[in-house]
Formats: sequence, structure tokens, C-alpha cells
Amino acid sequence: MEFEIPKKVQKIDEDIQREKLKYHNKRVAVTKEFTFDAAHHLHCYEGKCKNLHGHTYRLVLTISGFVDPVGISMDFGDIKKIYKEAIESRLDHRYLNDVLPPMNTTAENMIVWIWEEFDQKLDDYQWKEKGFLLEEIVLYETPTSYATMKREWMDHDESL
Repeated sequence: MEFEIPKKVQKIDEDIQREKLKYHNKRVAVTKEFTFDAAHHLHCYEGKCKNLHGHTYRLVLTISGFVDPVGISMDFGDIKKIYKEAIESRLDHRYLNDVLPPMNTTAENMIVWIWEEFDQKLDDYQWKEKGFLLEEIVLYETPTSYATMKREWMDHDESL
């Protein structure tokens, strides 16, 4: 493989026309990862997690949509803004048993709450109106233990 320094940097409307920036009309997904630190404990559980303890959670958000005329679907900065408002501001460096609704603060319960909060913000900011969908969330409680939620599972209501 040969490495080269470009002889010329492309200029818009000179070397590439604006109508060429959008390459396709397909739905694509973009994914962004975040971390937050929080403490919790589990009720009705006989194991180490019965005790108060903390985690550095890793949250992986995937959102799908169609690209705009520039070739971008949802800007990573917009995903970050929604995350900071809906999730980080409410969970980071908090005692989860106090700040989440009454529930056992398992990754399985938390991921549904996170989905509902993030999805509501997509609606509030009118992203859903533009065709954007929350597709999948993965919440890592430890580097090797995580819960997953997918849109088709949230859309398919199976009451208890």
C-alpha cells in the first residue's frame, strides 16, 4: 500500500457538485456510545448486588434514518445533546434507587426506562416526525455483562 499526500483538497461546487453529496436514499443507522457512573443495589436478590455498589455503565444507542442532502442522517452531536438531557443529567453520579421510578434497578429494567426517555426526546425534538427511529440500545453494567433492547421488542407489547 502506498501512502500519498493529496495534491489538492476538494472544494464544493468546484471539484464536487452539491447534488453529488448525497449518494443514496437508503435508511441507515448511526451508533454512539456514552458512559455514566452510578450506584444502586437490588431488592429481593441474594447475591453481591444486594449490597450498595457502583458501576461505570456504557450505553450504546443506535438510531436509523434517511440521509439529508449533504449525506448525513442524524448528527452525532444531536444524539449527544439528547443523551445529556434525557439520560446523563438524570443518572450520572446518582443513586439509581432514588432517581429512577419505583423498580428494581437491574439492567433489564433500566434499559426500558432509558428507551422510553430517549424515545420521548426524539419525539419532543421532532426527529421521529422526520423518520428517525430508535433501533437498539445496549446497556453494559460491566465490560462483559449487558442488556439489549430492540425497537421490534418495544413495539410488540406483551403485557405481564
